[in-house]
Amino acid sequence: MRILTGNDLKSGAVIWWTGHDWSLHVEDAVDVGEHGEAVLAAEDGARRVNGGYIVDAEATPEGPRPAHIKDRIRALGPTVRPDLTLKPADPTAGDWVI
Repeated sequence: MRILTGNDLKSGAVIWWTGHDWSLHVEDAVDVGEHGEAVLAAEDGARRVNGGYIVDAEATPEGPRPAHIKDRIRALGPTVRPDLTLKPADPTAGDWVI
């Protein structure tokens, strides 16, 4: 399984490709298969994502799980302050002010 991640151009938040838009939650990510590069090129051209790249992941019942620890940390948030981690499907996840 291959999923896409990058950073939102407006907020800098880590985002994940859902198949039609971007989400703050890795569990919303979809397998892009061999189309990842094309999606990234289009999204970069539309200026919706910065630093996008393809991530190897495994499918789990809770959603995709990035294979590399770096991307699992990007998906979940800080490891030193568990109270600041991004909760799955947190309705207030995008409510911060930049």
